[in-house]
This record gives sequence, C-alpha cells and structure tokens, in this order.
Amino acid sequence: MGTPKFAVPILEALIKNSEACGIEIIGVVTEPDKPVGRKQTLTSSPVKIFAQEHNLPVFQPKKIKNWKLEIGNLKPDLGIVAAYGQIIPKEILDVPRYGFLNVHGSLLPELRGPSPIQYAILEGKKETGITIMLIDEKMDEGPILTMSKVKCQMLNVTYEELYEKMARLGAELLIKTLPKYLSGGIKPFPQDHSKATYSKMIKKEDGHINWNKPADYIERQTRAFNPWPGTYAYWKFQISSTKSQINSKSRVLKTKQIKILKARPITKLPNYSIANTPGTIFLTSEKEMAVVCGQNTTLIIDTLQLEGKKPMAAREFLNGYPEIIGSLLQ
Repeated sequence: MGTPKFAVPILEALIKNSEACGIEIIGVVTEPDKPVGRKQTLTSSPVKIFAQEHNLPVFQPKKIKNWKLEIGNLKPDLGIVAAYGQIIPKEILDVPRYGFLNVHGSLLPELRGPSPIQYAILEGKKETGITIMLIDEKMDEGPILTMSKVKCQMLNVTYEELYEKMARLGAELLIKTLPKYLSGGIKPFPQDHSKATYSKMIKKEDGHINWNKPADYIERQTRAFNPWPGTYAYWKFQISSTKSQINSKSRVLKTKQIKILKARPITKLPNYSIANTPGTIFLTSEKEMAVVCGQNTTLIIDTLQLEGKKPMAAREFLNGYPEIIGSLLQ
C-alpha cells in the first residue's frame, strides 16, 4: 500500500527481491486517481503507474475502511505500507497473519504523523532516519522492528534530496528486515510513548513567511517546503495606469506573491540605517538583497520567483525591480 514517489523505490525493491525474501506480490493498493493542475487532469499516483508497468494488480478503494471484504478475498499473509495516505482500520490490520509493516520516514517515536521528512528539516534535526514498524490502530504507535539513521548535513539538504535518500534507505532496510521478520528472527519492541513528537499535515498557508521568526527558521522553511507549498510572502507596490476617459496617469496598488527559493541566514542584524521592522527589504554592503527577520537576524535572499515569472537570482531581480528596496514584505 502506497501512493507518492516515496513508495516507488520500496515497491521496486520488493519486486526485485521477491524470490530472495520468499514473497509474492499479489496486489498493490493506492489512492484513487485525482485531478491535477490548472486543467484538473485526472492523474494516477506514481505507485499505480509503476505497478501497472510491472503488470501487478492495482486496487484503488476510495475509503480503505470499507475494503475489508475485498482484502479478505485476496488472503494476504503480509501487508507493506509506505506513505499510503489513509488510516487502515483494525479489522483490516488483523487480516494478514504477519500483520502490516510500515516504512516510516523518521526515527520513531520522533515525528509521528504525515510529514516527518519536512519537519526534520524545519526543526533543524541533526539526524533522521527510517523506522520499520508493525502497524496498530493508532497513528505510528506500533512496535518497532528496526531503524536506520541518516546522518546528513541538515544545513544544506533540501526536502527533495532528503526525500529521495530516505526512500532508497527505506527500500534497503525493508529488504534486509523482511526475511528475518518472516522467519521469527526479529522481536518487535514497544516505542517509548513519553518521547513522542509529531508532524502535521502540511497546508498551503504553512508556506506563508512570518518575518517575526528568526532567519535560520525561515531558511529551513525554504528547504522543507520546496517545491510545495513553497515559502512565500506578498509584496505591495504601485504601477502607473492610464485612465482612458481623461487620458491621464494614476498610480495603482498591486500585490504579488514572491517565493523565496534559496536563502542564507545571518545571526545578527547589520548596522545599517534601515527600519528594524521584520519583513523590511534592504541592501547589504555587498549589494545583496536582505530581509529583516525576528530576534535581530537577517535573511540574505539568493534566488526568488515573482508571481507569473520564472525563478531568478536576487541580483537579476533587483535589476528589474530596484524599487523593492525599502518595501515591507507581508
């Protein structure tokens, strides 16, 4: 059971190692096709596409809680879950004799929930990892089979980079774990629930920058929320407009979204004669575009994207929009 790209390497590993692991894949369960993009084109999940390419039976129940009869008819011995997207009810969890194993993208009990990879970056974790666990009826609270840590430089890693690394690690760890688990060579151990932390479902508005936050937090936000929902603010500026009736010019206030794609935090606010209001844009002594942030910090912007435009370097942006200096991003 899986839906996004994260689950594809795990399914691929199961296919390639099915004989070595002593398993046969009898079905792939994924979310229903969903409308995507401006044209709302009905699109299959990455897992469905990959499964069909390998001639595997694909099932797409709208609600897994109503699927007990169908999964009972399949008579599975084991279920593997990787970022499926729905909570599996106990009556389905009880069907396979070996239960359901989950490939979770954190070192449980840290960062339970739907967005552990993003939150590892957002919270500035020095390490994260993969947990193979038995699923119970509660969210990510089941006993643990094994873990593998990722010691990476969290200062520079982006969500997409960490996402791909974690997916590969999850596939490798699952293949190492399966034969031992099925032969009784691994005894699951309970989580320490007192140490549990949680990630939340990410929403579009989570990408809206709060400039009262310190610069290092906002910089981590740009890496955790790229490509979606993006890390953004709003710029209000005036443009000239000609009134056709009297053929005269007036000033019109426009608001455009600006996405911050790449940035660098500075721990102290340079001593420039600028307003210290968080969100104020100014030029550093090196002529770099910078924004005042909370706790007396500064964010240097390297790459950004104005609504309706392509991504560009901050210096290039300033050539076209020098009037942004002194503005207050909201």
